[in-house]
Amino acid sequence: MYKSFTAAALAICVAGSANAATCGNDASGFAAWKQAFAQEAAAAGVGQRGLQALANAQYSQSTINADRNQRGVKYALNDFIRIRLGSIDSFAAQARRVKAQNANFYASLEASYGVPAGILLAIHGMETGFGRNMGNTPVVDSITTVAYDCRRASFFEPHALSALILVDRGGLDSNQRGAAHGEMGHTQFLPGNALRYGVDADGNGRVDLYTVSDSLASTANFLRQKGWQPGQPYQEGTANFRVLNEWNAATVYQQAIALSAAAIDG
Repeated sequence: MYKSFTAAALAICVAGSANAATCGNDASGFAAWKQAFAQEAAAAGVGQRGLQALANAQYSQSTINADRNQRGVKYALNDFIRIRLGSIDSFAAQARRVKAQNANFYASLEASYGVPAGILLAIHGMETGFGRNMGNTPVVDSITTVAYDCRRASFFEPHALSALILVDRGGLDSNQRGAAHGEMGHTQFLPGNALRYGVDADGNGRVDLYTVSDSLASTANFLRQKGWQPGQPYQEGTANFRVLNEWNAATVYQQAIALSAAAIDG
C-alpha cells in the first residue's frame, strides 16, 4: 500500500494547481491546462513517466458525454436487481463459483480485514462482472479530462495527480483502460483511492488493481479503513451497512450488495 503521498499532500498540491491550471468546458483549452498542470505535478514529485503520460493524454469526449448524461440510480430495489443482476439467486450462484476457485484467498482476506467474501464478491460482480468489463477508456485520458472540465475540477484534480503517480510507480500503465471517469481495475477504484488504500497483496512490489488479488485486498482494506466492523452484521440498519455508503451512495446499490452477500455466504 502506498503511504508516502498523503491526502493532506494532495490537498496542498491541488490548492496550487487550482490557481494555475484553468478549467474549460470543451477541448479547446485542454493543451494549455496540461502544461499548467504538469508544473504542479512536477512540484508534487511526479516523475518523467507520469509527466510523459500527462503530455500524451487526449481529451476524452466520450468521458464528457458520459458525465453529462448521468441520471443517478432511481430504480426501486427489485427493478435494480432485475436490471443489474438478473436475480439475487443467479448472481449469488455465479459468485459462489468464483469463490470456489480460490476459497483460501477469500478466507485470508476476511482474516486480515474482517470483510466477508460475500461482500467482496458482490462488489466485484456488480462493478465489473467479476472482471469481464473493466472499461474501455484510457484512464489517464479520462481522469485528466474530468480534472480539466469545470464541472467538478476540484474533485477530480487530486485523482488526476494520483493517476500520474501510479504511472510513475508502475501501478498503472500509461495506456491502461478503465471506466468513463477514470475508475480502474476489478472493483473500479478512482486513482486517489487506489493510491491511498491500495494493497500489494501478491507481494510483487507494486499495487496493480488489474489483478484480482490486489484489487480485492484493496477493496477490503478500503472498507475496513472506512469503519467496517469484523464479525458484525451488514444488513440495512447496521453500522457495516452504513460503511457501504462510502463505496456507493445509492441506497439500492448498498441494499443489493448486502442481499447478494448474504446469499453468497449463506
